[in-house]
Amino acid sequence: MPDLSVQLGPLRLNHPVINASGTMEIFELAETFGPHVLERPPVGAYVPKTVTLKPRAGNPPPRILETVGGMINAIGLPGPGLDAFVAEELPRLLGLPCPLIVSIGGFSVDEYLVLAGGIRDALKRLAGDEWAERVGLELNISCPNVHCGCASIGSDTHETGDLVKTIRKTWPGLLVVKLTPNVADISAIGRAAASAGADAIAAVNTYKGLVIDRQTLRPYLGNITGGVSGPAIKPLALRSVYELFGAVEVPIIGMGGIATVEDVLEFMSCGARVVAVGSAGFREPGLAGVLAHQLAAALDERGLTPAGLLGLAHGLV
Repeated sequence: MPDLSVQLGPLRLNHPVINASGTMEIFELAETFGPHVLERPPVGAYVPKTVTLKPRAGNPPPRILETVGGMINAIGLPGPGLDAFVAEELPRLLGLPCPLIVSIGGFSVDEYLVLAGGIRDALKRLAGDEWAERVGLELNISCPNVHCGCASIGSDTHETGDLVKTIRKTWPGLLVVKLTPNVADISAIGRAAASAGADAIAAVNTYKGLVIDRQTLRPYLGNITGGVSGPAIKPLALRSVYELFGAVEVPIIGMGGIATVEDVLEFMSCGARVVAVGSAGFREPGLAGVLAHQLAAALDERGLTPAGLLGLAHGLV
């Protein structure tokens, strides 16, 4: 069987299938399925839900609905805030035997800076000087369900570049920038992030959409709009990864409708070195581990290595 381990900056992943932020609560899974989830996580790296500076309740309900070929959500980044995260959640997360990628979301460059600095300082206290070999940071500049910050920064090349440059000065570890697909040219945003110091690009977050309640003929979601995910967006996400592969030299974390090993093969052939399971994980919480096992078998059957698969759709190998 081929070696599936991946080097993502200073982080070494046992395999290239991770979870998308906000789609997997690993401690809740352990309560349901047993402690083996924490002893042998199904993911190559764990990404907790996005951390914000202040506590957030999220958007008003209804906040989620199944759609044809996927789902739409307007959760709105609920969470306890930075102080509670570093005091209660981070120490437990550091006990996991896999790398950790902490996702942060701010409403200004200053908020992102405070978040990154607060998490960095907490990691120094909790894990010592070697923490950067275990923990990376994801800048979520792509959530479509908040009304300022996040996606507005990620829709502008200059704002994206300025944010990444600022965080790069204070964050010495792996720095991932998660892009929104709700832009005219995702490659331009990716180039801005990579040029400013991003170590990796994650693409894509959800597509902004709207559903109508068939009884009232009014928007169903309390937030009016939400983020569409699932198999319905996979062709669009593949196109984004394909274009980004030709635009940036840093690794790409591909996501958007991944549910089968065939999906994984397609994303990696388009240029994703790592892939993330999102909404499909709600139906099958251990899917990442299943896909990693199936990927090894699929590569062996085709006589391919991960390096040989990477970018195959471009005719480069």
